[in-house]
Amino acid sequence: MKAMILAAGLGTRMRPLTDHTPKPMLQVAGKPLIEHHVRRLVCAGFTEIVINHAYLGEQIENYLQDGTQFGARIEYSREETPLESGGGIFRALPLLGNDPFIALNSDVWTDYPLQQLAALRDAINAKNRLAHLVLTDNPAQHPHGDFFLANGLVHAEGVGRKLTWTGIRVMSPALFDGCSDGVFSIVPLLKNAMLNGLVTGEYYSGQWLDVGTPERLQEANRIAEEKIV
Repeated sequence: MKAMILAAGLGTRMRPLTDHTPKPMLQVAGKPLIEHHVRRLVCAGFTEIVINHAYLGEQIENYLQDGTQFGARIEYSREETPLESGGGIFRALPLLGNDPFIALNSDVWTDYPLQQLAALRDAINAKNRLAHLVLTDNPAQHPHGDFFLANGLVHAEGVGRKLTWTGIRVMSPALFDGCSDGVFSIVPLLKNAMLNGLVTGEYYSGQWLDVGTPERLQEANRIAEEKIV
């Protein structure tokens, strides 16, 4: 099962830290954030990894290279300008193949057990699902959440409390049927699939942090240092 790390954002909220460094290369616990993701994927059994990039992406390639040093095989999907969450994955589909794959945002810090996603490939194929999303409690900067979770299915509308999407998911390439190369968000595709009951989900109560600002980068470093100690 292949995995994709989404690393093509401009990192504007991280400025000035990202003036000369792409956000995935900012360091947490002495290593670039994206290296932590690569190592965790390999430890979870995912050694075929696709990374998309745009802004200063050559720095990512120069650092990770072909992934051999991490026990992985890394391929790159290069974007002249960021294609957003949907367009970036669509551009990378020829590298990802025809089976469901894992995709995760490069700008999160989490201890979610990625290895448990491997079993979802066959489940998605067997039940003709299109995606599986990992949801968590709403952080302070995103109090209203994204989606509802009920009876194992994710909904755009519902009752009760909305949860926040962690940026961790398993997706079928079929989710992108009918799409064309270009800039677009993944959210409308997911919402359309939700209307037909084709998106499953789970709630994760463990550690998760959106590393989107300098302050939250400091928080990720604090969490990582406490774990090391």
